[in-house]
Amino acid sequence: MRDVFCTINLDQEEVFRTQVVEKSLSPYFGEEFYFEIPRTFQWLSFYIYDKSVLQKDLRIGKVSIKKEDLCNYTGKENWFLLQPIDSNSEVQGKVHLELKLNELITDNGSVCQQLVVHIKECHGLPLINGQNCDPYATVSLVGPSRVDLWNNGNLVQDVFLGEIKVPVKVLRNDSFQAWYLLQPRENGNKSSKTDDLGSLRLNICYTEDCVLPSEYYASLRNLLLKSSDVQPISASAAYILSEVCRDKYDAVLPLVRLLLHHHKLVPFVTAVAELDLKDTQEANTVFRGNTLATRCVDEMMKIVGRHYLKVTLKPVLDEICESLKPCEIDPIKLKEGDNVDIHMENLRYYVDKVFREIVRSSISCPTLMCDVFYSLRHLAAKRFPNDPHVQYSAVSSFVFLRFFAVAVVSPHTFHLRPHHPDAQTSRTLTLISKAIQTLGSWGSLTKSKLSSFKETFMCEFFKTFQEEKFTESVKKFLDDVSSTESKEPSGLSEPVHLKEGEMYKRAQGRTRIGKKNFKKRWFCLTSREFTYHKQQDKEPIFTIPIKNILAVEKLDESSFNKKNMFQVLHGEKPLYIQANNCVEASEWIEALCRVTRCNQKRLSFYHPSAFLNGNWLCCKATVENTVGCARCTADVPADTQIEIDGDRETERIYSLFTINISKLQKLEEACGSIAVYQGPQKEPDDYSNFTIEDSVATFHTLKQIIDIVEKLNDSHEKYRKKRSSSAKYGSEENPIVGKVS
Repeated sequence: MRDVFCTINLDQEEVFRTQVVEKSLSPYFGEEFYFEIPRTFQWLSFYIYDKSVLQKDLRIGKVSIKKEDLCNYTGKENWFLLQPIDSNSEVQGKVHLELKLNELITDNGSVCQQLVVHIKECHGLPLINGQNCDPYATVSLVGPSRVDLWNNGNLVQDVFLGEIKVPVKVLRNDSFQAWYLLQPRENGNKSSKTDDLGSLRLNICYTEDCVLPSEYYASLRNLLLKSSDVQPISASAAYILSEVCRDKYDAVLPLVRLLLHHHKLVPFVTAVAELDLKDTQEANTVFRGNTLATRCVDEMMKIVGRHYLKVTLKPVLDEICESLKPCEIDPIKLKEGDNVDIHMENLRYYVDKVFREIVRSSISCPTLMCDVFYSLRHLAAKRFPNDPHVQYSAVSSFVFLRFFAVAVVSPHTFHLRPHHPDAQTSRTLTLISKAIQTLGSWGSLTKSKLSSFKETFMCEFFKTFQEEKFTESVKKFLDDVSSTESKEPSGLSEPVHLKEGEMYKRAQGRTRIGKKNFKKRWFCLTSREFTYHKQQDKEPIFTIPIKNILAVEKLDESSFNKKNMFQVLHGEKPLYIQANNCVEASEWIEALCRVTRCNQKRLSFYHPSAFLNGNWLCCKATVENTVGCARCTADVPADTQIEIDGDRETERIYSLFTINISKLQKLEEACGSIAVYQGPQKEPDDYSNFTIEDSVATFHTLKQIIDIVEKLNDSHEKYRKKRSSSAKYGSEENPIVGKVS
C-alpha cells in the first residue's frame, strides 16, 4: 500500500498538488483546480508520487498531454495510462537561434559552405533540484542540424534539458533566426519497462480565447445585457446560450461574470427564477434542481461571497483543523477504544460554534447576495401563497445548503485553508457540514423529518438539539440576509482579506551571494496593508500600507538567477519576492496591482532588474534613486473583490455560440416553422428539448445572435491571417488567453 499524491505541472513546473491519500493503491482525490496560464507551455502534466517521510518522494508515473491535444479531452472524463518517467522526455523552455550559411572560397579556388550557428539565449528552462540550472549547449551536424541543451551537474551527472532539429535546407545565404521550443529526444518517454503503472482519471476543461478590442463585442454585449428585459425570458440571448450548451456550467460562468460586471445580474436571476417556479409543483422542492437560475446563484455566491466566507468561517475552521478532536459517531467507523460520547460532545461543540458564527454573520453578507435572496424569497412566496415557510426555504436552500455547508466540507476550495485537510479532519468537516445543512433547512428538526434520516447515528445526534431555539435563530438570520435594508456601516471599516500564502523574500541589505539572501515568510494582503510574518497567524515582521505602494512589477530572472520573482516598490528599498510557481506569481501581482491601482503616487516607470553592486542591472545607471528605465505595466481592473474582464467573458460566450452554431440554426428553423404553421410541424426531435414559449420573439433573437457570430467570425479570421503572415518559421507564440480547470 502507498501514500499517494498527484501534482499538476506546466511542463516541469509544479503549480498545484493534491492531498496525500494514505495506504491505497486506488486513491480517490476528488479535487478541483482552476487557474489562468500566464506563460507559454508545451505540456500539461500530472505526476503521481509515493510519499516518503525520510527520503525523496518517489515518482510512480505521469500523464502528459500536449497543449495542441488538450482540446480533444476538454469537458470529458477520461482514463489515462500512467507512463514511465525518464530524463530524456522531461523538457521545457525555448532557445533563440540565429543560423547562417556562408559560401567560402578555399585556397585552391574551390567553393565550400560554412554553417554558422549563433545560440543567443534560452527562456523558461526548468529548475534543477529547486535551483536555476547551469545550461550549456552542444551543436552537431548529422543529417539535420541539431542543438542539444544540457545542465552542467558539476559533481553529479549532467542533465539533458532538451533538443531541437533544424533542416539545413531552409537556409539560404541570408541570416535566419527564430525561437524554437525544446523537444524531447526521439527515444524520450520510451522505456523497456512493460509493467502496468496504473491509470489516472481526469476531467480537464481547457479554453483558449483570442480577445479582440472592445468595440468588436459591442453588438453581442448589448444583446446579452438586454436579456432581463426580453419577454419571455426564454427568448433572450442569455437564456438561449444556456439552452444550446451541452453543459449549462459552460454558459453560466462567463454569463454571470459579464452580468455582474455590468450590474445586470439581479434582474436576470429574478426573471429565470420566476420561469423555474412556473414548473415547480411542490413548495418543498423550490430551487432544488440544477437549473439556470440555481447555477447562476451558485456562481454569484462563489464570486461575491469569498470575503464573507473568510470573515465568518475561517477562524472556527482553523480551530477545527488544528485541534484535531475526534468526532466520529458512526458505529461502523469507530475504532476499538473510541468513546462515542466524547466524540459526540466534540462534534456538538463544533456544530454549535459554526452555526453560531453563521447566524451572527448577516451584517457581513454582501449587498448583492441580499438583493438576490430578497428577490427569490418574494418570488417563492408569490408562487405558493398558502405556505408560510416557503419564503425561508427558498433562501436557506442557497445560503445554507449551497454556500456555507459546501465551504465547510471543502475549505481549501474557497481558500479558507491553505491545504486539503487530512482524512480525520475531512470526516469531521463532513459531519459538521451535514449538521449545518439540517439545521439550516427549514423544519428539518421536526420528529417526522428526523425519522427520514438514512443514517441512524445522525438522527440520534439531532435529538439533542432544541428545535424551537435553532429554528428561531435560522428564521432571524434568513430575514436579515434577504432584506434590502442597508447594512450598518461598522462592517465596512474592517479590512478586506484578499490573499495569503507562503513565499520567499530577499533580506534587505544582504550580499548577492549566500543562502541567507532569501527567507521563507508568510505573506498576507488586505485592502489596508501588505505584510509578511515568520509564520502564519504570527504578528507581522514588516508592514507596507497599501497607500504607500508605488508599483508592483515582475523582476527579471537575471537579477538573482531565480524564477517567478516580482518586486513591490514603496517608500523604502524595493521588496523582492519569489513565488513558488508562475501561476502563484501571476495571481499575487494581479491582486497587488488591483488593490493599489487608485494610489495617487503610482509610478509610471520602474527598473525591471535589481540594483546590485552599485548599479542597476537593467540600464547600468549608478544612482539608486534614478527614474526607472521601463514603463510600468498597464492598469488592471480596480474592483478589489471581483476580478472581471468584460471583453474576455464576451469572447468566451461568442466561442460557445460558435461551437453550437448548428443548434442555433436548427432552433431558428424550428421557431420559423412554429410561427408559420402554428405548431411543431417539422422534425420535433430537433428542438423538443428546448424551451420555446414565444416562437416569434425567440426567432428574432436567434437571427441577431447568428448575424453577430458571423461578423465576429470574419474579424477573427482577419486577425488569424494577419498573425499567420507575421510569424516566422520556427517561432511558437502563446494564445492570447488560456485557462485550465
